[in-house]
Amino acid sequence: MSILVTGSAGFIGFHLSQRLLARGLEVVGLDNLNAYYDPTLKAARLAQLESQRGYRHARLDLVDREGVASLFAEVRPEAVINLAAQAGVRYSLESPATYVDSNVTGFLNILEGCRATAPRHLVFASTSSVYGNHANLPFNVHDAAPHPITLYAASKLANEAMAHAYAHLFGIPATGFRFFTVYGPWGRPDMALFKFTEAMLKGDPIDVYGEGRMQRDFTYVDDIVDGLVAAIDRPPAPDPHWDSAHPDPATSAAPWRVLNLGAGRRVELMTYIRVLEAKLGVEAKLNLMPMQAGDVASTEADTAETRAVLDYAPSTPVEVGVGRFVDWYRAYYGV
Repeated sequence: MSILVTGSAGFIGFHLSQRLLARGLEVVGLDNLNAYYDPTLKAARLAQLESQRGYRHARLDLVDREGVASLFAEVRPEAVINLAAQAGVRYSLESPATYVDSNVTGFLNILEGCRATAPRHLVFASTSSVYGNHANLPFNVHDAAPHPITLYAASKLANEAMAHAYAHLFGIPATGFRFFTVYGPWGRPDMALFKFTEAMLKGDPIDVYGEGRMQRDFTYVDDIVDGLVAAIDRPPAPDPHWDSAHPDPATSAAPWRVLNLGAGRRVELMTYIRVLEAKLGVEAKLNLMPMQAGDVASTEADTAETRAVLDYAPSTPVEVGVGRFVDWYRAYYGV
């Protein structure tokens, strides 16, 4: 079984590819190793993947329409997991065109590749950010989420709509996963845990937005990968109960669905920081700041639907997950 994983040198894509290779599957990875964050970290992830049997890499940008089409024609993957994207909520305020190029045009090229080769399942990354300032917690996929408050979130909501259109028109089974704040070893340097750890070990203050009162559904990367792997062999079928007079935003008369991937619990940012202090043995110097544009006060995933569909059972508390990140960080950077 050949699986195409886009963004394979990225944080989640790396962990997913490792898991698939351990299962004896063939993985074709696609990643352009761009410089949004330290490309040497991406190269180190890729080096680990390329040292393993069953992995081959295509250094390719999703916006390269002909390149993506040629790769699909050559590989003819049985499943596609699209994790490649321009990530980051705040960067979307600085470089909006990058998000349209990567997340909209690039995703269109993935859809066209699927249209041409008919994989049995397209799994793609969406984000909890699509819920915007939704006040009903926990966030439920059966509630409409029509008001994203950043272009990043809007681009991911567009992916959900685009995948639905292709599922309806061409019968491409598609599952979109709304990821909640993912953390863990080999994590992204632009994420809070990485930035906090780096600053605290240097003795520098950390910027704490929302004065530390924000709450996030921090989700350990292995729990995310559990959901992705479980989905591969369980493509959606048309929902026989879907009613166009009362449309369910999470399912469809087409073979399409969206699901949450989160831990299913809120943790206050200050609690997260206190856990990190304990694991590092360092007291943080706090620079308390107001909320940033594009931030929301709280996130929490309702995972009932994911549990029902995929037997999904996230199990890693932040005390364990943060500890594993700290162990990796110290080993990788020798500090």
